[in-house]
Amino acid sequence: MSKAIDLSMPAANEGRQRRRRIEAYKLAHVDWALLAVIVALSLLGATMVFSASMPFAEKQYGDPFFFINRQMVFMLAGVAIGYGLFQVPVDRWESVGPMLLIAGLVLLALVLVPGIGKEVNGSRRWLNIGFIGIQVSEAVKLFIVVYLAGYLVRRGERVQRELGAFIRPLILICLAGFLLMLEPDFGATVVIVMTAMAMLFVGGVQFRQFLLLICGFAVTLALLVWISPYRMKRLTSFLDPWADPFNNGFQLSQSLIAIGSGSWQGVGLGNSVQKLLYLPESHTDFLFAVYAEEMGLIGVIILIALFAFLVLRCLKIASQAEEVGNRFAAFVAFGIAIWVGMQAFINIGVNMGVLPTKGITLPLMSYGGSSVLMMAVTFALIMRIDHETRLLKTARLSQRKLQAGEGA
Repeated sequence: MSKAIDLSMPAANEGRQRRRRIEAYKLAHVDWALLAVIVALSLLGATMVFSASMPFAEKQYGDPFFFINRQMVFMLAGVAIGYGLFQVPVDRWESVGPMLLIAGLVLLALVLVPGIGKEVNGSRRWLNIGFIGIQVSEAVKLFIVVYLAGYLVRRGERVQRELGAFIRPLILICLAGFLLMLEPDFGATVVIVMTAMAMLFVGGVQFRQFLLLICGFAVTLALLVWISPYRMKRLTSFLDPWADPFNNGFQLSQSLIAIGSGSWQGVGLGNSVQKLLYLPESHTDFLFAVYAEEMGLIGVIILIALFAFLVLRCLKIASQAEEVGNRFAAFVAFGIAIWVGMQAFINIGVNMGVLPTKGITLPLMSYGGSSVLMMAVTFALIMRIDHETRLLKTARLSQRKLQAGEGA
């Protein structure tokens, strides 16, 4: 008995050492700077959600910790889901891209069904599943990026030459946009369409066709604003919110007051006045305004720098994936960079009165379970792309060194 134990001990030690070497090898091929910025933005967002939501949570639910408790649960779930999806190879995503898009379109249709879709503030954007409402548009953004990346890899040359190959994916994207407009979700539609346009441009579509696409999109947006009285009101209030500061321009004027009150250094964490039931949606769409009030211009500059680093890092990962020949991963990373960067730009622009008011969250920061979970999935995919690219570059470098040694 003791002899058998003695024989097994070296084998067990060797197995543990081998696993440690594998884990160390994996950790050495992780972009820790990118992960640190993702964590920093998420924790900063949780802090601001707590600060901005306390008065509303106390009034609405009798519990000032209502929103932050839910946000932390979603964040922990996001960490678990993200870690699990980090183990999934990137080529698996490529193979399921069409199925993800079909699933997204089906879910967008289900949202519109009474009893299944949940209506909040006049918009039907959520699937009511027990204790949580799922905002399908958050998932569809990623699904379209994954599908379009796979399509550009499979049909890239034909997209550059044939009009039909260029139009085919646009039909599905327009269908998704049509379903989103029925909710209505104008902000998500803009983000999805512009992200798709950027990906098609990078995919090599003819400039003439791309120009026609831009013109068609601009005309469509103008028509949607023209035929919809509430969108026209949003546009006119955006141009001059002080003309009607207690009605159509109320939300934007309160946001501008918050940002202006922040001055250089801010009024201090937790000391916002506008979150005291003056500024609507202060913990979701207008979280940035409360952040600017409490952290000031210096804090705003730091926040914008973090988002800029995030977007530039994703673009760098896309470039590196292209260098090693993984075009699908490159298109996905590029699409995610455009999507996240554009959504952050629109949200901040809306809060500052630079863009018309629309319901769109600040990525990684605003309150919302669907947004938190999909950001976890999205950046797990980005981290996996970077991980595989680093492994491939290391393997090729080792092979070149080995070949050079044999040649010598």
